[in-house]
Amino acid sequence: MTTSSSERGVSLGMPELPAPGYPDDVRARLEADAREVVARYPDSRSALLPLLHLVQAEEGHVTRTGMRFCADVLGLTTAEVTAVATFYTMYRRKPSGDYQVGVCTNTLCAVMGGDAIFEELQEHLGVGNGETTGDGKVTLEHIECNAACDYAPVVMVNWEFFDNQTPDSAKRLVDDLRAGRDVAPTRGARLCTFKETARILAGFPDERPGAVEEGGSAGAASLVGLRLAKGEAAPARVVHPRDGGPHDEQQDRTVHHPSPAEHLSSHDAPQDSSASDPAHPAGPVAEEGE
Repeated sequence: MTTSSSERGVSLGMPELPAPGYPDDVRARLEADAREVVARYPDSRSALLPLLHLVQAEEGHVTRTGMRFCADVLGLTTAEVTAVATFYTMYRRKPSGDYQVGVCTNTLCAVMGGDAIFEELQEHLGVGNGETTGDGKVTLEHIECNAACDYAPVVMVNWEFFDNQTPDSAKRLVDDLRAGRDVAPTRGARLCTFKETARILAGFPDERPGAVEEGGSAGAASLVGLRLAKGEAAPARVVHPRDGGPHDEQQDRTVHHPSPAEHLSSHDAPQDSSASDPAHPAGPVAEEGE
């Protein structure tokens, strides 16, 4: 005698229904944009990544409807599209805020205070990793690397850099974002919403006046090696020990002052980032060989 799955207390569940389509007017608009994107590639399949950004710009995250749209346009299965959308962390799978605040917690940033920043922001905002504030303004997440180790600890907002942060400067940053105040990144263009950022990443022009001229570049510290390789003499920079210990007053060195190209963010930390862990100052306090 056999028993049914219901008799054994096992629920097989209902299969998930197909994703609904976009309304006709939205689909027509997205199809026009998609044709422009696909035309850039010799193989239409290569357009999947920017198309995922395109549908993310529509709803603020990649929905099942968005993945179905991408599959229809490119002649792929929804499974193929889902495999890509779930692989890259840049594609959000649930509703998120206007500003994606990513705190680097990889090795160098963590040592320099990134872990402390992330912990204090969670408490300050009342959210966990990947969660969004009740007003829909800020989504907080930890990021493995922001590729800006020479400015550690680094926070990114919608992929724009906020360098040399401390817990206090990071809390001021998210407070200003939630209050709608103007926020300037350390380098790069002024902030726009996550949806607007996603459309730019899809390959469409940034139509904000002056935004292209403000476009980001590598910071000065990142380019020192390149300048030296070209034979340019970089000005020396006096870096005093963080513990306030003695330094050689006799050496003829030039104190480096930031140029306009190295402009500071309105939320740069006002003090050394190691202040987040004063019991463990970073950096040598003696000359090499002593």
